[in-house]
Amino acid sequence: MRWGKSVAVLLGLAMLLWLRAGQADTGSPEGAAAAPGHPPETHILVFGDSLSAEYGLPRGTGWVQHLEQQLAQRDQAYQIRNASISGDTTSGGLQRLPQVLREFDADIVILQLGANDGLRGLPISEMSSNLRDMIGLIHAENAKVLLVGQHIPPNYGQRYTREFHAAYASLSDETRTALVPFMLEAIATDPELFQADGLHPTVEAQKHIADTIWPHLEALLD
Repeated sequence: MRWGKSVAVLLGLAMLLWLRAGQADTGSPEGAAAAPGHPPETHILVFGDSLSAEYGLPRGTGWVQHLEQQLAQRDQAYQIRNASISGDTTSGGLQRLPQVLREFDADIVILQLGANDGLRGLPISEMSSNLRDMIGLIHAENAKVLLVGQHIPPNYGQRYTREFHAAYASLSDETRTALVPFMLEAIATDPELFQADGLHPTVEAQKHIADTIWPHLEALLD
């Protein structure tokens, strides 16, 4: 009988120690971070307008989803959030970016804004200033920026269209950020890859856009 009680006490003590050890492990930040051979999760934010927000497309068919497929092939954990809004301008983006950055701890931000500024004929200096301020906000959060360049139709005048596109390269040099020179480069000359409005790419065009952006994003990941 005494022997049985001793065994019971020993088993009880062993169980208590095991439970406490388990609680210590699960509650420790260091324990959560440690996992040899597994890099930390990378958070990618897509911050753009209708060209990134799947305008006129079935949900889940945009170029961001194609990027996710590319990311899934890498031996690297990631989260990607698409915070794009159709019709957004650089002014609107600047107003809402701080809140988005507070909600999502981004490591990389794909900044795709400015097309609607151009289509409205807004001053290029204003667009550049807004993008510069957004880049500053992102850098202040220790995140990298992939700036996505754009062209606008030539009917806005040669000078305006030329200076509009050149603004992206100038900002990239000035702020030392990575640049996709023209996100629609692979489809721009094929009207079959645009919706009826002639501005928004079709479902079939989305993979081409992702393929244009991917090398620049991959370089930041590496």
